Amino acid sequence: MKNTILLVEDEEGLASYVAKELTFEDFDVLTATDGAAAWEIYQQKKDRLLLVLLDWMLPKMDGMEVLRRIRKHDELPVIMMTARDYLGDKVTGLDNGADDYITKPFEIEELLARIRVIQRRTAHQSGLDQTYHLGDLTLVTKTRQVDRAGDTIQLTQREYDLLLFLMQHPGQVFTRDELLDNVWGVDFLGQQNVVDVYIGYLRNKIDVAAAPHLFHTVRGVGYSLKEDEAHEH
Repeated sequence: MKNTILLVEDEEGLASYVAKELTFEDFDVLTATDGAAAWEIYQQKKDRLLLVLLDWMLPKMDGMEVLRRIRKHDELPVIMMTARDYLGDKVTGLDNGADDYITKPFEIEELLARIRVIQRRTAHQSGLDQTYHLGDLTLVTKTRQVDRAGDTIQLTQREYDLLLFLMQHPGQVFTRDELLDNVWGVDFLGQQNVVDVYIGYLRNKIDVAAAPHLFHTVRGVGYSLKEDEAHEH
């Protein structure tokens, strides 16, 4: 399994500390102190990378631009690692394809927990080679392609993970906590309403006006993916 992490952080003390802790946990660590260097390393080493730990405020090229460039090429997991603690900033990072968001200062155990979630997800996905169908919605795990009524739908890593889990359990109703545990992982330390945010993202991309709704809200319980339109959307 890939175990190389690209650490992008311009604060020397923090970068040294995080790199040391990751190395202690048996990760190989590549470091960059500015966005331009991070982009170069990504281009050269992307096939080796497990994930990118990416600071937002960087010299030469900010972290958001690095993230946008990565997303034009692949769905390599990216954890934003930044002092920005405003909700709007977090939404911006997630909208641009970040898989997770950790706010400085943080405990190293919290960071390691988030990395373990990505490791488990990556290991699980590597063992899958299946095609799932629900009505006119199709998901192919080998190519990670999602189509609805013949139209390809572009998803972020987390959107894909959530959709895959729901397609593996059609018709079942899951609470927010159950979705957090199964998609984000039991180590996830963020807010519960992140589930609502991502269900909203998927609805906007998949439940187009011309097609029957597949995502259903079950009042007081949670969410379900099914062809039946009897439940309230």
